[in-house]
Amino acid sequence: MRPTGKLHLGHLVGALDNWVSLQHDYESFFFVADYHALTTNLVTSNIEDDSRDMVLDWLAAGIEPAHSPIFRQSQIKEHAELFLILSMLISTSRLERNPTLKEQVRDLAQGSISYGHLGYPVLQAADVLIYKADCVPVGEDQVPHLEFSRELARRFNAQYGSIFPEPEPKLTLFPRVPGLDRNKMSKSLNNGVLLNDEPETVKTKLRGAITDELKVRKNDPGRPEVCLIYTYHKIFNPAEAPEIEINCKSGALGCMECKQKCGAKINERLAPIIEKRKEIEAQPHLVGEILADGERRARAVAQATMEEVRYEMKMG
Repeated sequence: MRPTGKLHLGHLVGALDNWVSLQHDYESFFFVADYHALTTNLVTSNIEDDSRDMVLDWLAAGIEPAHSPIFRQSQIKEHAELFLILSMLISTSRLERNPTLKEQVRDLAQGSISYGHLGYPVLQAADVLIYKADCVPVGEDQVPHLEFSRELARRFNAQYGSIFPEPEPKLTLFPRVPGLDRNKMSKSLNNGVLLNDEPETVKTKLRGAITDELKVRKNDPGRPEVCLIYTYHKIFNPAEAPEIEINCKSGALGCMECKQKCGAKINERLAPIIEKRKEIEAQPHLVGEILADGERRARAVAQATMEEVRYEMKMG
């Protein structure tokens, strides 16, 4: 995950809940993708603080560093070394066909992109292959992205020697949580509920959230299918969602009451995360110690892989 600072509900539901579950079934590696952050933003003045904030949220959500290494990508230099080698095995035309890259160029309104941005799928492949990953958790729409890693594993193995397994996609459900303005929840758009938002902050944010423009008064029949708050109910209050849908459509449930119910459920979900985050923050050296330990453990695996790579390439 790229270091964006404090995380929001979209990160929790879309990734962290899944990570917390998978860490008990697989040997897992969790890293701060600070090199990847440079592909769209060269400013690094906040990257250390943003990385720390993000790791705090990971820990508060339930990632266990004793079980799974947590580390910064930039501190494992072998990622960059393998990226360089793999970049020799793929053409620029192949990278230019990357549909995600085309979307990013469009969204960023850039006339051109950097070499590093063009080659980010190769760096992603290095991130995966250097730990000889058997699988990567992805949503179904992300499976094509993983094909770069599989393709480069095949090319290296055919050219030099069989070292890398072809990582399989671990298909998982990543529910999309829209922002308070119905756009994608994003820190840059300031339209999200953060994982460390206190109860009153959550209530205030939900009060301003967009619901159903045609439901002006409480007794007006509502359209839950277009209501942002009902979407949140389905995610954070699934047991009551069917009743809320019926009462919204009939006009028995007003928007303010519905928002209050929703806020209470979101606060209930966030309460243990906030409490744990405060406990960790009270130990100012803990995050640094966790990163140092995770980097030591990840580095040992990465170095062993690169020794094999250099040996097979007759460059070691």
